[in-house]
Amino acid sequence: MRTGLIIVGDEILSGRREDKHLSKVIQLLADRGMVLSWVRYCGDDPSQLVADLTYAMNSGDVVFSCGGIGATPDDHTRQSAAAAWGLPLQLHPQARELIMERMRDLASERGELFDAGADHSHRLNMGVFPRGANVIPNPYNKIPGFWLPGRQEDGATYFVPGFPVMAWPMIEWVLDNQYAHLHHTQRVHERSVIVLGAMESTLTPLMLAIEAAFPTVKVFSLPSVDHPVLGRHIDLGVKGRDLESVLAAHAMLGEGLLSLGIVIGPEKVQ
Repeated sequence: MRTGLIIVGDEILSGRREDKHLSKVIQLLADRGMVLSWVRYCGDDPSQLVADLTYAMNSGDVVFSCGGIGATPDDHTRQSAAAAWGLPLQLHPQARELIMERMRDLASERGELFDAGADHSHRLNMGVFPRGANVIPNPYNKIPGFWLPGRQEDGATYFVPGFPVMAWPMIEWVLDNQYAHLHHTQRVHERSVIVLGAMESTLTPLMLAIEAAFPTVKVFSLPSVDHPVLGRHIDLGVKGRDLESVLAAHAMLGEGLLSLGIVIGPEKVQ
């Protein structure tokens, strides 16, 4: 099962706000032995949102979408989800109750009587989801998110607010209630060495040979030009889910580097 992340908001792309979701979602997944497969950033552009959500819907992946589910004019995620899934929007009955409960709580905190008969349509718009959506509980203020199953088996997209204080507990709820069976089943083993004084072009044939010999293993090359201790170097390694294959590929990597007469520095294990 692959996991994806869509981060929505003009404020992220303009630099007005710094994205904090990517690093946190990576951490939340890692805590459960899971990994993030891809991420996309999207502004408050309905056409681009529909395109990105259509990809998510058809991917068969577990996808989290952060941001744009409010009820102000610059929030387009709910409408774009409805367009991508080809579903009409409607007020979700459970979302309605949760939003009304939140408004009662706010009135009580202010020492006021709650008028259930007043026009609450603007706030209730936050509970207008594509038909057939399921709610995601929000422990911060009760205003729920929602999720929709994808077109491929096991795939689904989960929509949460852009506020980290709300989004992160909601993502944790999804991971622990919907995907507990995937916890610690996706561990990626990684072995690498620091290569000193070599060019990536010299290493490329060896990298290709390793991937050809071990199809389930990926080879990676992370060059650095200004490390304060090691200076110019390459962090060269292999990673994969099958430990036996990773160890064999790592051994082939070491033998290949020695045959090239390349200086090897410290090793890393992850």
